[in-house]
Amino acid sequence: MNRDLRNIAIENSDDIIHEWLKEINLLKNVNYTMDISDKLYESNNKEFVNVIFSSIRENGSTMVVEEFSKKIIHLGWPLSYITDGLLVFRKVTLNTILNKLEEVDPAFIASVLSNVDSWVEPIIRHLVNEYSVSWEHIVSLQRIALQELSAPLIPVMDNITIMPLIGTIDTERAKFIMENLLEGVMRHNAEVVLIDITGVPVVDTMVAHHLFQATEAVRLLGAKCILVGIRPEIAQTIVNLGINFSQLPTKSTLKKGFMLALEITNKSIVEMDNKSQYFNEILGISKED
Repeated sequence: MNRDLRNIAIENSDDIIHEWLKEINLLKNVNYTMDISDKLYESNNKEFVNVIFSSIRENGSTMVVEEFSKKIIHLGWPLSYITDGLLVFRKVTLNTILNKLEEVDPAFIASVLSNVDSWVEPIIRHLVNEYSVSWEHIVSLQRIALQELSAPLIPVMDNITIMPLIGTIDTERAKFIMENLLEGVMRHNAEVVLIDITGVPVVDTMVAHHLFQATEAVRLLGAKCILVGIRPEIAQTIVNLGINFSQLPTKSTLKKGFMLALEITNKSIVEMDNKSQYFNEILGISKED
């Protein structure tokens, strides 16, 4: 029975493809492909339905399906295009076979439906798996990139580095901050690290505890931390929580913290009397020029 139904579907492939293309074109604005050109959409639809029939002819072979899925994923087409296309194919194929055989027996209809599902389901499963693997890989890369951006350690001068923190600090991120901070202190040979929490919206007991642990770990490496960006509401929260930051220098702004870092590292900012002459010398520009 399965072989006979498959032959009927293949023999009537032109009719099935015609009906499938007609219905799938109506879904262009529904399955998030409305920004794709009509020419590309039509070309891709023809390739899609040919891939389905190739799989049916080869008794469920996934080779052509795999190649097509990689192309679709690379082009950024949505998963809904795949699922909608296969559901429409299932419906059109079922209707075509039943019309050709003109059978009304419920058991026979159920048998036809089961056979058509056995052709379509492996393709759906394979394509969905390909999409899942692709998106998991993308999400993993994005997570790594966000982690690297979530706690950057920026050297601004010899022995002075800055770590700007933005957003909520949870336990996982606090662990990454600690690791990046300690590694950066050693890599940049930092004597002073300015931890800027201007962009941290909430400083509660957990956040304060993580910050305190980080600064203590830096101190054990022989460096010093300065906590900057202390807003009035954060200062009030820290006092209300009873957190002891007496051993940790704090400043309200990054500028004030940087000035303190210069003092700690025995550096200073010197105003120059003749700046233009100095820059001309650096650039190699003479007065005559």
